[in-house]
Amino acid sequence: MKTGNFKQKLGGAILGISILFGVGVMPTQAQFRTDGYYGGQDRDRDRGERRRGRDWRRNDRWGGSYELRQTALNAGYNEGIKEGRKDRSKGRRFSFYDKSEFQKATKDYNSRLGDRELYRRYFQQGYENGYTDGYRGY
Repeated sequence: MKTGNFKQKLGGAILGISILFGVGVMPTQAQFRTDGYYGGQDRDRDRGERRRGRDWRRNDRWGGSYELRQTALNAGYNEGIKEGRKDRSKGRRFSFYDKSEFQKATKDYNSRLGDRELYRRYFQQGYENGYTDGYRGY
């Protein structure tokens, strides 16, 4: 009987030590991640964008300056989300192609940004994404 009791105590001690060792090592492993996982807002934004089926990091495929792309995408997205929410609340069908802001696509454009047609292309991409999010209730 004493041998069985000793085995139980030894097993419990080994289990306790392994749990303490495992808990003690875990935080140090988390400190050395270099893939940007602990970025906070970036992680949350990327998770939400993947859920919606788009990758904002590939928006430079048509060229242009960073300022042109961001201004056009932001202006388009903001206009699109307003229209999408409005159409959803009024029970209208999903359609952004016939909207005047989408067709003009020049809101917030300034000649110092660069090519107007390139701006329009980015604006329309942002508008489509914003309209889709707004219509879906995001």
